[in-house]
Amino acid sequence: MTKPAGGELGRSGVLRESDTSDEFLFLRAWMRAPLVTAAMLPSGPFLSRAMAAAVDPAAPGPIVELGPGTGAVTAALVERGVAPERLILIEYLPEFCDLLRRRYPTARVIPGDAFEAPEIVKTLNVGALSAVVSCLPLYAKTPEHRGRLLHGMLELGPKGMPFVQATNFPRSPIPFDRAMIAGSASPRIWLNMFPALVWTYRLAKA
Repeated sequence: MTKPAGGELGRSGVLRESDTSDEFLFLRAWMRAPLVTAAMLPSGPFLSRAMAAAVDPAAPGPIVELGPGTGAVTAALVERGVAPERLILIEYLPEFCDLLRRRYPTARVIPGDAFEAPEIVKTLNVGALSAVVSCLPLYAKTPEHRGRLLHGMLELGPKGMPFVQATNFPRSPIPFDRAMIAGSASPRIWLNMFPALVWTYRLAKA
């Protein structure tokens, strides 16, 4: 197989570029728009794998990733067994959208505000989702806005579908009513560049 210009194909057929580091791209984006980019660096491998571990690749339906950035968590999902064509990646920054399209040509990359994801996904007519994964900078929005995002996305899948969120804060980054939503946090992931938690939310069973 001929090696593509500017990168190489992994075993999954995903293009991995080698000319510019993801860390540099992420830091440059963060410096330009710190409230849009959640952190100075992409999610590390331990955090990315912890987020992907909350997703069942055997569950049917598309998987939506909110704010995938350079695709660190996307790569962990693919490594876990999620076919790239099942992925709907909603990303605000055009340069990250271009990068994701090159790396995951069979995924659906949608430029837009991921905080409007419920409305965006409804227009796609893709059926019930199997999971939502998010690295969004939630504290840039009001608690009400965060709550609407969580409820709106959970309503697009069956009860039990996970909404998986990374955070550096000790408490839930999204306010939720425990009578309606079950939420749980992972142990703190100390080996990330900035120690993090993974919160998983699901609609409470009737």
